[in-house]
Amino acid sequence: MFISNAYAQTATAADPGIMGSLTTFLPLILMFVVMYFLMIRPQQKRQRELKAMMDALTKGDEVVTAGGIVGRVVKVADAYVTIEVAAGTEIVVQKNAVTTLLPKGTLKAL
Repeated sequence: MFISNAYAQTATAADPGIMGSLTTFLPLILMFVVMYFLMIRPQQKRQRELKAMMDALTKGDEVVTAGGIVGRVVKVADAYVTIEVAAGTEIVVQKNAVTTLLPKGTLKAL
């Protein structure tokens, strides 16, 4: 009796149309494009280079492993590489553990 009834407004909001919807999602689309060019694309390029380096490993290459071991490749198999770390000392590591291919003659300089 003392409180009046509240009714919802019946007037509808104007339809934003296609441009209104596009401007709503434009920042999200721009963020994805920027992330692609700054993060995803360079990472894919690095992975391709690393895979090409692993496929090109041959006997006699000087490499560094992920653990920091420096040595000369003695034998290359499908998934494993045998590395000579000292005269008469060889270790077997996975191919993906090889991170860097050193220039020839680097081991003699160490």
